[in-house]
Formats: sequence, structure tokens, C-alpha cells
Amino acid sequence: MKKDEQVFGIRAVQQVFENDITRVMEVWVKNDNKIDDLLQQATQHNIVIHTVEKKTLDKLTNNGRHQNIVINCKPLPIKNQDTLAEILAELTVPPFLIILDEIQDPHNLGACLRTSEASGVHAVIVPENRACKLTSTVRMVSTGAAESIPLIQVTNLARTMSWLKEQGIWLVGTDENSQASIFETKLTGPLALVLGSEGSGMRHLTKATCDMTASIPMFGKVKSLNISVAAGVCLYEAVRQRISG
Repeated sequence: MKKDEQVFGIRAVQQVFENDITRVMEVWVKNDNKIDDLLQQATQHNIVIHTVEKKTLDKLTNNGRHQNIVINCKPLPIKNQDTLAEILAELTVPPFLIILDEIQDPHNLGACLRTSEASGVHAVIVPENRACKLTSTVRMVSTGAAESIPLIQVTNLARTMSWLKEQGIWLVGTDENSQASIFETKLTGPLALVLGSEGSGMRHLTKATCDMTASIPMFGKVKSLNISVAAGVCLYEAVRQRISG
């Protein structure tokens, strides 16, 4: 059975309250007028509130950026390829997806979720193994996006990518060695952008399964970008193209 989930940070907690406050079982807080509205909502729903010192919140979150509030929630069901199929079936616009291959850092995953949600991505797809899970740090860094954008965990990423291709979705991988620029690549229509891990990029099979690869032009001495920054560049280039038609 999946254990209870911890969420901290004002925006992340607000998103949980807005989506489904009945999931919340307990709240730990340090007195702070910035969270008065949240405490009022918790009181109205008869949720247990523990008023504690900052050091207790620091310990609960392993010194995470809790902003004086931590909640304990009933877990949401894990979303898998069946969930993805349901999402695609309900869309009335071309699918817009992002695939993250073995992202390990929770801060990077949280930032990618935040940008993906802001840019209108319909789902984020990650491998079930050798990748960061939806932790409390990921939720905090995403500033609530983790509660609203579907994070799809799949057992075999290459197989899911092949299935997406069967659904008519074009897979564009990011590769610093590609001769094609992301800014000259067609990113309209049914699309999944594919980005690799922080250090080694996409795995060989992941890259081989893409329909094509493209690079982000680099004009300085730095040879690569942080994965969350690269995701933002690629996502908003796709948004620009999709808006302009």
C-alpha cells in the first residue's frame, strides 16, 4: 500500500486544498499570518492542526523550504499508461506531451513540472525505475503544478514511446550533437518532446525511438543547459509555434 504523502510550501499546500481538501489528514504549522486562510479552511473541514516550532517543521521536512506549513495527505493513485490513454482519448486538441528520461534531481523534476503545467502540456511521462518520484520536494519546487499536471510513470519508456508513435504523436528528442536546431524544427501537431537525464542525456534506446532529434543552439563557452532550463526553452518554442499556427 502506498504510504501517506507529505506536502509542504504555501503554494503546494494551496493547490492540494483547492483540488481536494478531503485528502488532508493533518496539518503542522508555525504561527504565520501568511497561512491564516489555509488554517481557516483546515478548521472548517475539521482537519487536525498541530502548532509547533520551526525546528519541528525543519525536522519533518529534512530542512526543506516548508514556509511554516506541512500537511499529511492520503496518497493519490499512481498514473500509468492506461491513464495516459484516457487523457489522449479525451483531448479535443493535438496532444502536447513531454518525456523525461531518468531525471534524478527532485528540484529539476519539480521545475520541469512547473514549466510543463504553465506551458499547457497535457502530461509528463517518466520511467518508473531509475528516476525521481513525486516527492514532497518535487511538489514544493513545482509550486503546486504537481497537483494538477498528470505525471505518468511507465515500466518501459521505449515501449511507451513506440505506442505514442502508433497514436500519431511525433517524438522530438533533444540532443546537443544534433545538427537540427530546435528553433527550426516543426513542433506543431501531436507532439512529445523528449529530454534526457542531467548528466548523460537520453539513453541510446530512448534516442533511437525518437522520430528525430534537435539541439538548442549554444553561443557561449558553456556547452549545455540545466535540464529544467532546456525543458523551458523547448516547451516555449513549441508554444510559440502552436500559437502562431
